[in-house]
Amino acid sequence: MPASVLTSAAGVIALLDETQPQLQAFALGKLNGLVDTFWAEISESVRRIEELYEDEAFHNRQLAALVASKVYYHLGSFGDALEFALGAGELFNVNENSEFVHTIVSKCIDRYIALRNPDAAQDVLTSAGVEQAAAAGGDIDARLVALVDRMFERCLTHGSYRQAIGIALESRRIDIFQRAIAEASDTSAVLGYCMNISNTLITSRAFRDSVLAVLVDQYMCLPEPDLINVCQCLIFLNNPERVAQTLRDLLEGRLCGAAGAERGVLVAYQIAFDVFESATQQFVHRVVAHLLQLSGVAIPEPTAADAAPEPTLEKDSPIARLYAILTGEVSLGLELEFLLRNNHSDLLILKNTKLATQRNSICHGGTVIANALMHAGTGIDTFLRQDLAWVRRAAHWAKFNVTASLGVVHKGHIKESFNILSPYLPKGGSESGAGPFAEGGGLFALGLIHANHGKKAIPFLVEQLKNATHSRTDEGYCEGDIVRHGGSLGLGLAAMGTATPELFGELRAVLNTDSAVAGEAAGIGMGLIMLGTGHSECLDEMLRYAHDTAHEKIIRGLAIGMALMLYEREELADAHIELMAADKDPVLRYGAMLAVSLAYAGTGNNKAINRLLHVAVSDVSDDVRRAAVIGLGFVLFRDSKQVPGVVSLLSESYNPHVRYGAALALGVSCAATGSADAIELLEPLSNDPVDFVRQGAMIALAMVLIQQSDAQTPKAASTRKLFEKVIGERHEDVMAKFGAVLAQGLIEAGGRNVTISLQSRIGHTRTSSVVGLLLFTQHWFWHSMTHFISLAFTPTTLIALNKNLKMPQVKFHSAAKPSQFAYPPALVPPKVETKEKVTTAVLSYTKAKSTKRKADKAAAIARGEAVSMDTSVPGSPLQSAPSSPGAEEKSLESALAEKAAEKKEDVKEVEPDFELLTNPARIVPDQVHVTSLRDERYRTVLKSALVGGIVIVEDNTPELPEELIEIAIPTPKVSAANTVGDEADEPEPPQPFEYTL
Repeated sequence: MPASVLTSAAGVIALLDETQPQLQAFALGKLNGLVDTFWAEISESVRRIEELYEDEAFHNRQLAALVASKVYYHLGSFGDALEFALGAGELFNVNENSEFVHTIVSKCIDRYIALRNPDAAQDVLTSAGVEQAAAAGGDIDARLVALVDRMFERCLTHGSYRQAIGIALESRRIDIFQRAIAEASDTSAVLGYCMNISNTLITSRAFRDSVLAVLVDQYMCLPEPDLINVCQCLIFLNNPERVAQTLRDLLEGRLCGAAGAERGVLVAYQIAFDVFESATQQFVHRVVAHLLQLSGVAIPEPTAADAAPEPTLEKDSPIARLYAILTGEVSLGLELEFLLRNNHSDLLILKNTKLATQRNSICHGGTVIANALMHAGTGIDTFLRQDLAWVRRAAHWAKFNVTASLGVVHKGHIKESFNILSPYLPKGGSESGAGPFAEGGGLFALGLIHANHGKKAIPFLVEQLKNATHSRTDEGYCEGDIVRHGGSLGLGLAAMGTATPELFGELRAVLNTDSAVAGEAAGIGMGLIMLGTGHSECLDEMLRYAHDTAHEKIIRGLAIGMALMLYEREELADAHIELMAADKDPVLRYGAMLAVSLAYAGTGNNKAINRLLHVAVSDVSDDVRRAAVIGLGFVLFRDSKQVPGVVSLLSESYNPHVRYGAALALGVSCAATGSADAIELLEPLSNDPVDFVRQGAMIALAMVLIQQSDAQTPKAASTRKLFEKVIGERHEDVMAKFGAVLAQGLIEAGGRNVTISLQSRIGHTRTSSVVGLLLFTQHWFWHSMTHFISLAFTPTTLIALNKNLKMPQVKFHSAAKPSQFAYPPALVPPKVETKEKVTTAVLSYTKAKSTKRKADKAAAIARGEAVSMDTSVPGSPLQSAPSSPGAEEKSLESALAEKAAEKKEDVKEVEPDFELLTNPARIVPDQVHVTSLRDERYRTVLKSALVGGIVIVEDNTPELPEELIEIAIPTPKVSAANTVGDEADEPEPPQPFEYTL
């Protein structure tokens, strides 16, 4: 007999109305098993089930709560389902593998996180829940805490440590976070995971600092302490004293165990290189000062003769080498050596651009800037020397830009900076100078060369600001304002992030002159000096001055400066951002959007993104909307794959300023990635009907495709042709042409050996890159701001150094075909056609006629008749000399040889699947993951995987002599190998000389 099938739960439901508790409990037990099938029928009696739960005398209240929870779950009322699940207590089995349990647990965790972390409340709770979460000292339901604790126990029991850590960090449970790390079997891997998510998942800066402090202790507790990550955490925590103490302990061999002091020195060198790359100038200066103090080295006081004296250190001692690393002397020298050795600048590109745009003054200035970008850091100014007459066309502010561009070309030549720029720097006494525009540009160039390394340049720049005159040029310009403009920008760059009150005061004095030209630069310079400090008094003072002045330029400079001061302040910047964003002046609201971009750069903070998106579609000022859209690129640069989706609709906006902002947001966030999604959005914008949108799209395309080969990104070649086409088009708008010229300079930047990167190789936000890119976007108002993008350039190099900081002969193995990451092919100069003598053709009818004539002549001779003279000239156009059989054979052989050669050319050589690179090597970002050090003699000291930059290697056979590569800081010159066309046969250029602008 077949088993009966239950078709209704009415009979069981009826038992709920019985008076005996045993029957009611029996009914609840049955309903608990039937609820997934008959939930619709049971829902009609859910009120009765709730009454049983609320009856405190009923012994099976938890069972009633469980049944009610399941009913509400099926009804889609997850809030009520969660409340009754909490009432079910232990009967709610978190280990049960069912959709009901998974959903309720998820809702439970979301509720718990929202209550523990009010920042996340808006996404999870109702308005009442938000008020509860925001209430100070509000208690969380103990049942909710108990359920979450059971979930933590389940995760830890089953080895799901990463899941437990993620929930613990989101709910701010440091105790569970520490316990998960302690119980993990692979502690190093778990710590790496924690380090990664601490910078992406945690939105509260204060809580992040607590997490990083725990990570420091955990890294130090490893059998072999991970000192690299310890120091990275200390950089985030802004603790230079402990970094210095760690370096000192390594030099004395206290942290390397059995490895001894020698290995400790190598580890200290590697950490010092990483600190120099990742930290701000102020942080590094404090590390150096504390390290010298711990080492017993006296720090000399500045004097009138030497404003920046060097400490007395024993030559080639570990402390002296560590000092050279932290001050940038070693890194800058190696990078300059690499950029000059591997320079692949294509001068023919610039020559073609110059010929196509030489009649336009705007494009003339753009070509000068493009030359600076293409040769950034190489010290090669051949293009300017080759046509001084063309350079002299620059007048007034264009002359300022030409001189400032030398700072980009010679970026990093800090030892030779004054010699290189001496013709353009202000002269003291009665000696005549190069003019205010050249001198102002020279001071700006000095700041660009010394950006983040301004120890030697700062005293000179301060002196020039004080000595600037108030006389006027023939055109009516105030000479002092022009010099102060360049000097303020230069001082801001040289003292970036030092937070020196005296230097801030010098620029305040410039601001108080109320000159629009000088005041704008002073505002920016003040922000650069106080970068990231969030100094309330300085911010309030700048805001007051912005309200009092009538000069829009000064207001804009102060707005940018205030944004710079709020860099990486995150939620600590919110109060000042709100103040600026609510201002009636659109320039200050513009500054508020820049402040959001910098305060939350790289955080992916949802609150910041929501604010930017709201302003992008609501503000009445086009400038503010444009800045808001660009800001999305800065906030989301760590998650660049997300940006195309975020700005896709904005790129189709009716407002051209929003479309322009969307283009630059893609360029900033997807720089050097070759993102196909970004290119797909930018290509239509490069054909936009509005000229400045096309300009922004081409600049963004160059940023996305920098250091991308044709093999990596097929669009790279077509994009370069697009730039050439726009530049060569006679009727193209000037703004679009200017964008194409800049784009050419960007995509070929640094001799094709630099990239744009907003984060360091080990994951820190690269301060100079973020600042440089943000100020670069201000070229919309002032073309001189274009030079700031040189701060974002990072050499694509991998350099191995030994214990003496020398470059040994080592080979790096790149597991990719050479063409995959090869340089783009150079342009081929047009061939000059030369006319060659062609063998005269013999027409068939002429040959037949000649044969007939000869036959008639022979017949006439045989008959004894007179014969007329043949007047045809041998070799005439209609007749050629008869060829010999030998000549015909030679001709046939040569033809066969040519065909054989053609076939040989058609057969391509098989390309190897790997490439061996010499030290120093060019390693583009995508190539890092396939590159390794395969050398039996050397091994890396700390880094298991090469990440580019400078790595210290340890010699496995120190008793054998080393083959070293000579390191010499290059002098600015160009070799014949880097020229094009007929210039290869020219002699070396002369030594640096003065040319008059």
